[in-house]
Amino acid sequence: MEFHSYSQVCPFKSIDDIKDKHVTVMGLGLNGGGEAAVKFFLKKGAFVLVTDMKTQEQLQPTIDRIQADSTIDVSRLTYRLGEHRVEDFENADCVIKNPGVKYEGNIYLAAAKAIETDLSIFLRFTDCPIIAVTGSKGKSSTVSAIYYGLSKAGYKIFLGGNITVSPLTFFDEVSADTPVVIEFSSWQLADLRGRKVLKPHISLITKIVPDHQNWYGNMEDYVADKRLIYADQDSGDYSIFDEGGDEEGTAPDSALHPGIASWGDLFASESKATVLRYNADKPRYDLGKLLVPGKHMQTNAQNAALVMQLMNVPKDKIVKILQTWPGINHRLQYFHSWKKNFDSTKKSRCEIEYRFYNDTCATVPEAAAAATQAFEKPVILITGGTDKGLDLDKLVQALCGKLSFGVKQIYFLDGTATQKIIPVLNQNGVHYFGPFASLADLLNVLKNNLENQNDEGSNGICHEDLHQDKNQENINNIIEESDTDDSEIVVFSPGATSFGMFANEFDRGNQFMNVVKEIF
Repeated sequence: MEFHSYSQVCPFKSIDDIKDKHVTVMGLGLNGGGEAAVKFFLKKGAFVLVTDMKTQEQLQPTIDRIQADSTIDVSRLTYRLGEHRVEDFENADCVIKNPGVKYEGNIYLAAAKAIETDLSIFLRFTDCPIIAVTGSKGKSSTVSAIYYGLSKAGYKIFLGGNITVSPLTFFDEVSADTPVVIEFSSWQLADLRGRKVLKPHISLITKIVPDHQNWYGNMEDYVADKRLIYADQDSGDYSIFDEGGDEEGTAPDSALHPGIASWGDLFASESKATVLRYNADKPRYDLGKLLVPGKHMQTNAQNAALVMQLMNVPKDKIVKILQTWPGINHRLQYFHSWKKNFDSTKKSRCEIEYRFYNDTCATVPEAAAAATQAFEKPVILITGGTDKGLDLDKLVQALCGKLSFGVKQIYFLDGTATQKIIPVLNQNGVHYFGPFASLADLLNVLKNNLENQNDEGSNGICHEDLHQDKNQENINNIIEESDTDDSEIVVFSPGATSFGMFANEFDRGNQFMNVVKEIF
């Protein structure tokens, strides 16, 4: 792929120079990025035109929040919804680009005099130390753990980027002494190519697996954008890369990178910063048992610990802090419990606790496969969705019971990825439910199955009638301990995108949690 490179020259000489300039914001959206850009440029005195292919009805929640903000002058704001017009790009002093829009072949962006993004504007006009994180799996959890850890260690710190918080929302609150943690998607990094504005004090790349292959078409182009995160670092900075091997068939092309065995090795060979390596099988820190489940979450916490150490937090304090890290919304997020009681005999009471986890941000098959192993026992899995052109083999292995821990029951949401997986399960004689066209339909079938499963075949906890001379506190303790140790796990980990059925993965997760609470 021939990559587009942007200008090092900013259309604004300073923040004050934004006043009375004409800015077109391309993409209002529902996740806050476009909204933050609109508010930022209005507050700085610009005339703002926001254009989006979505209709006003679709964007009404964002429009309502903008209109209700008394700190901005909405008389300087124009909406162009349900369409784009070339003249809105031609006549703007600057276009603020949405990272989900390709530059290549886009007639509107080609007409723009200057193109920036919320991140490029933030990086051009702030001098705060940046902790930058990208990767395929675990980047959101990693930035969450870093932010949590440094906050608890006493730092005034901010978190933004791909985690759905635009750094423009805290632009006026940062200084040279304020660390900022930024999660970068590959697209957000691509939008910085050529600008020379990203020079993080610490860069970190989490595990690389195939992702967004429907956009890039191959691993080399996908990873080329990831490599931008450390491209302008120097010896006074730090780069943190994986030391383990890559998934089979996903390593760098040996013809293009002779002598390079893994993506982590490639990154380490290129970075001019001080390079540190992590290995999921050889943890640096004894963090003990974390609140969040899974080996991959341990790796994320280990990386956060390394960043905290580079930021001069004492080791004993790092361990104590990270042991209280609660994880992050939409990533193996525990949110609901449902208990089923029934009598198996006249002298015993049986109870099953089902614990529900929302892992909607598992949008690649490897992440969903990891979720099936995170609890170190078989789970009830809700999965499936829209294909991203990725190899589904790792998820198929999990569904077919070929990983350490099997899957007790499988429920599919409909979608193109699901339709690719189902024939393989049929060939292997794997039973599943669905695919379902809605979460409500799926969860109603799940509840019916759980309510009607055979007593003898259940994994319920049977508490025999306790002698009357035992006090109630002891009884409660026995039941409470059993629920904790032997609960059943229901995890929603799609391993695919949400297009068609939901606005995005966050909408998907929120809908899942709401419907679970209604039905259970």
